[in-house]
Amino acid sequence: MFFKYIRRNVIKNRKNNGLFFGSLIIAIIAFYTLLSLGDQDVIKFLRKFESDAVQKLLSLIPIVYIVSLFFVFFLVYFAYSYQLDNRKKEFGLYLMHGMKRITLFGMLMGETLVNSIISLIIGLPITILLTELISLVTAKIIGFGIIGHSITFSSFAILGTVAGFVIIQVMAMLILSIKITQKDPKELMDSDSPERQETAKRKSSKIYLFIGILVLITAYFLGISRLKTNFTLFLPIIILGIAGTFLFFRGLGELIGHHIRKNSSSNSGLYTFTGRQIQEHVIHQYKALAISSLLLFIAIACVSFGISIVLSQVVAPERTVDYSVYGTEENIREALNTDEAKSIVSEYYPVYASQMRTNTYDLEGEILSKRENSIDFTWGNTAEVFSKISTGKEDESYLQRFKDKTGDYVISLSTYNQLLKTIGEDPLKLESNQVAFYTSFVERAGIIEMMNLGLDKGVYVTIDGQRYDVIPKVRHHRLFADRELTLLGSFIVTDEDYKKWADSNEPYCWNIILKKDMVEKLGYFEISDKMDKILDGKDLVYGDLLRGASRKIFYAVTAGYITLYLGALFMVIANTVIGIKYLIQQRTDKHRYITLLKMGATVVELSKSARSQIRIFFGIAITLAIFNTIFGVWSMFVSFLRLPYGTPIKPIIIFITITAISFIIIECIYIYMVERASDKEIRELEMIKRGVIVE
Repeated sequence: MFFKYIRRNVIKNRKNNGLFFGSLIIAIIAFYTLLSLGDQDVIKFLRKFESDAVQKLLSLIPIVYIVSLFFVFFLVYFAYSYQLDNRKKEFGLYLMHGMKRITLFGMLMGETLVNSIISLIIGLPITILLTELISLVTAKIIGFGIIGHSITFSSFAILGTVAGFVIIQVMAMLILSIKITQKDPKELMDSDSPERQETAKRKSSKIYLFIGILVLITAYFLGISRLKTNFTLFLPIIILGIAGTFLFFRGLGELIGHHIRKNSSSNSGLYTFTGRQIQEHVIHQYKALAISSLLLFIAIACVSFGISIVLSQVVAPERTVDYSVYGTEENIREALNTDEAKSIVSEYYPVYASQMRTNTYDLEGEILSKRENSIDFTWGNTAEVFSKISTGKEDESYLQRFKDKTGDYVISLSTYNQLLKTIGEDPLKLESNQVAFYTSFVERAGIIEMMNLGLDKGVYVTIDGQRYDVIPKVRHHRLFADRELTLLGSFIVTDEDYKKWADSNEPYCWNIILKKDMVEKLGYFEISDKMDKILDGKDLVYGDLLRGASRKIFYAVTAGYITLYLGALFMVIANTVIGIKYLIQQRTDKHRYITLLKMGATVVELSKSARSQIRIFFGIAITLAIFNTIFGVWSMFVSFLRLPYGTPIKPIIIFITITAISFIIIECIYIYMVERASDKEIRELEMIKRGVIVE
């Protein structure tokens, strides 16, 4: 009989609490995805180049996992408390008919274990398939087509997911079961109303609403216009946003009441009842609404942040060069003139890039070090033109370098044209009195845009007293396979000028281009491994595209996985809290529904009213979360998040569209699940009214 009760109650509770069980399965998916990160294709790839960074990332996973367990524990505790509160009379009847308290306790714990097992049986296969899909997509998108995919199964992630999931469920039910079994049957049989929050009067509600809106507007304004120049405002903006959200919901009930009073005379049916219910939901549950709205905001902000970091790091490096090799010309030619090298190398050429032969000056213009046969260099009108276009402190700090007399690197025109030939572009042409501006610092898109605007207005530099015009458009094609040399503000010059101005006329390195058909046939990872073996042991130092891209991939994976994980977790918690809070409030007001049924209202009409309440209840929290997100993400992008120059717009639009559609689908699913639970409760109230079941 004991196990029969457990089986019956598990089936009944699973049918009646689809919202909660759906959230548990999503939590299982989130746990496994996080714990299996070390077995993802991208992480396996990164271990070869960024082993220390990867190890630090993986050492953070247990911390993130424990924090997420903490949040999910409260979600489980809150949801189970709602379920048990609905079953108080059932427990009272068990005790009145002679069931021992220890037996009731064991039954509840047994139900919890069975529920956990069922959730795991459903959730684990789904999460394993989903994780494989995520791994495959990540390898394709973030891996630039150079990372392969292999099916993996993480036993550690399985054990961690099962252990953590079962522990938080058992702990939550243990605490609640002890509370239930300590109560008298009479206390359980009596109908309890949830504790209501203190409500404000009409006048004070208006004040709360006004102050809340004012505080939110202040937070929005500071985030958009001041945060980019003063990062110390970050914490005050967060505090203002949280305070404004709570104050807004505290006073929103009066605004709804005013709208009802204004329109009730022109509407019939259950309009006024629906409106008053919504008003009471907001008034009595404003704290839950505020917390849920903030959690939704955090969820969307996490996803937005993760996507922006991914997009800023996964701009696929142009295959202008596959390897940059440093060493003597004799050793390089010896390594590349073998049959094995010729089978995979398309071409190789010397890169002439050297520091300009200028003296080094301090900030006051005094010479710090002299070079033999130095040239006299000034930036001409560069600083003057660019400063008129500069928009922030980031630009101003960068522009300081244009006020000294020290030149940067120069690149020979023939070298750059060889690069352009590799990618199929027309060669660059320079007159004898012209130079082109080059930078490899594409991460700072705003600066490149500023410089392009300045070059269009006409910029010149002077070298040995002669004026050289800088032609429009900054050049930024990848010159080296690695990040051995970062060129912030260099010049592409004619070969004749290069010989006169360069500190060294020896090649800086040699660039190697791999055969395209071999890359497509073998895959970039395998052909790169072959190339490494050719160059190793030849007294050569080299950098390659994989090593240059690995750090970007690491940042993308770190931000992408963790932020998307947290975003999904917070979204589950927020929606579950909103749904359960509504159902608690509806159960509290069940006598109103029974009264309306006795007065002639139909189940269909009440269900329609309840559905309107649910959609508006969710909609209020979602709407403010979206407003907060718009201004929050706007603040992030104008302050500390900048997409690199050349980031393609199409992937951004695709990601934003997918995110928006996914968010809408998730919210619709949660609203639908709450509506189903609400419809069921109203049907049960109809049966109570008819006397089919006893309240």
